[in-house]
Amino acid sequence: MPPRLLDQLCLPEDLRTLSAADLRRLASEVRLEIIQSIACVGGHLGPSLGVVELTIALHAELQSPRDKIVWDVGHQAYPHKLLTGRADRFATIRSYGGLSGFPKPSESEHDAFGTGHSSTSVSVGVGLAEAARLGGDKDAGRVVAVIGDGALTGGMAYEGLNQAGHLRTPLVVVLNDNEMSIRKNVGAISSYLTRLRTEPSFYRFRRDLERRVQQFPRIGERVYAMGEHVKEGVKAALVPGMLFEELGFTYIGVTDGHDIEALRADLRRALAVNGPVLLHVRTIKGKGYSPAERAPDRFHGTSPFSVPTGECEPAGDAPPTYTEVFGRTLVELARRDTRVVGITAAMAAGTGLDHLEREFPTRFFDVGIAEGHAVGFAAGLAAAGMRPVVALYSTFLQRAYDQVIHDVCLPGLPVVFAIDRAGLVGEDGPTHHGAFDISFLRSVPGLTILAPKDEAELQTLLATALALERPVALRYPRGRGLGLPLVDVPEAITGPWVEVIREGSEVLLLATGSGVRLAEEGAAILSERGVDATVANVRMISPLDEDALVPLLEAHSAVVTVEENTVVGGFGSGVADLLQRAGLQRPLGMIGLPDEFVTHGDLPSLHAHVGFTAERVAESAASLLVSAETRGR
Repeated sequence: MPPRLLDQLCLPEDLRTLSAADLRRLASEVRLEIIQSIACVGGHLGPSLGVVELTIALHAELQSPRDKIVWDVGHQAYPHKLLTGRADRFATIRSYGGLSGFPKPSESEHDAFGTGHSSTSVSVGVGLAEAARLGGDKDAGRVVAVIGDGALTGGMAYEGLNQAGHLRTPLVVVLNDNEMSIRKNVGAISSYLTRLRTEPSFYRFRRDLERRVQQFPRIGERVYAMGEHVKEGVKAALVPGMLFEELGFTYIGVTDGHDIEALRADLRRALAVNGPVLLHVRTIKGKGYSPAERAPDRFHGTSPFSVPTGECEPAGDAPPTYTEVFGRTLVELARRDTRVVGITAAMAAGTGLDHLEREFPTRFFDVGIAEGHAVGFAAGLAAAGMRPVVALYSTFLQRAYDQVIHDVCLPGLPVVFAIDRAGLVGEDGPTHHGAFDISFLRSVPGLTILAPKDEAELQTLLATALALERPVALRYPRGRGLGLPLVDVPEAITGPWVEVIREGSEVLLLATGSGVRLAEEGAAILSERGVDATVANVRMISPLDEDALVPLLEAHSAVVTVEENTVVGGFGSGVADLLQRAGLQRPLGMIGLPDEFVTHGDLPSLHAHVGFTAERVAESAASLLVSAETRGR
């Protein structure tokens, strides 16, 4: 077997000198390396396989890092990493201490901007391009933003397009259109792009017509310049990309996203325009690996799998995930209450709402990658008497914070926020960790925050959230439950909000959510060392049940809080506030996530990295007890 070009070339510089045949050969090598590596470690396979040729074409026509490529979301950046000097480390991607699964400027000068959330690339690209223009740097290079059609359902993308068109920013937006986000796209924008894909000949017809009209003797230029209403009428009738043209962009497309030569030709045309250009590229998600092409939703983000079959290792008799328990429980609660509806932002399977979609399709809404709209939409439903459940990952709820406050909590509407992936999520890293939701929600008046210690309690608290006539946030972690028995239809509770699991006399371990199990393990370690600890499960994080907590705080000489959320402004901070209000002086330790953006990697490594361990709980408790005894002398 001949040596790989991928190992021989100086990349990305050498791409500009390769023949078309060698570029195609390189594309095959890149694709194979991605498949084989992600089969071992898991990751975003489908998105990256779909942009192999596009990435090669971009780097063949651009001069990175002088020219800048901003990858929207960034889960399609694996080919980019392979083509920018990281092929020798690619097998470490998403592993603790290895390459990030997303663009990361500290990792490579070719990563122009760190991304992990959707619909941001155009705005960032406008900023980069305008900064170069303001600085008068003629050698700053061009800026290209690569955005998928799924990300184009997010409102921020249009804010960026609007600004670029207004400023006439020299920006190239590559619309990577594969008809998918995580699964099939929804909405009017998706339908519009479908028409563009199926009628590309209209673009060529319009271009040829304009050229011929201008060439008519004496009258051509006059006819073409008769007025904006004539010109715009021609566009309206003949230009499938009229939406983008109306926003001030030159529209080019639709280009075959797997034809490197065609891509390079259209990229050269786009880069020659001194203004905003939208290059519409059609690709196939999962291209080149048949299991991923057949099931692009499953291979959007995958765990390790067998390359020959595409099958992942079966879960066997493992407990269901929190996500699955939530989804199935919501269906049963929806049977009992016809007002219950589910809303998600392009994450039906990821949040478990696909169960509701199958059972009650008219009561399920996928709004696309538009979290702010999802919450505003829920507010309207709730105001009309429905009981909406908005299911989002913790990291994506951040994008709808204004709507949570202004549209839901200010009027006190009964919207339930089902916050999946609360806490560290593992290999996707800092852009996806659910590290901040307790902190940013605890300060909102009128919002109740609940957290289950296990999957059975998740069922109970979901029923409780729907029974409360006020806004409720229900947070729960990624991963599998503890294997506890589940019920068909859970009943709501009115308390207790603080559950004493283990009684002791010396130190109080107050824990919430996934921290409860850690506190129990910490108490067991303390017991072996002769220290008697109480463990209490705080189901309601906000507002705290002061009547239940104050007697517990009074009965112990030291307190340790445990939460899988940043300790800054989180559950522990709430307990500190309570101690102050109650006039109690107790040494307080807070075990949680540090005041930093936690890196990526497997969860055991990350928990050890940040000190979210039972041993740390025990050490903190023992240290505080010594401090309390010293103070008491």
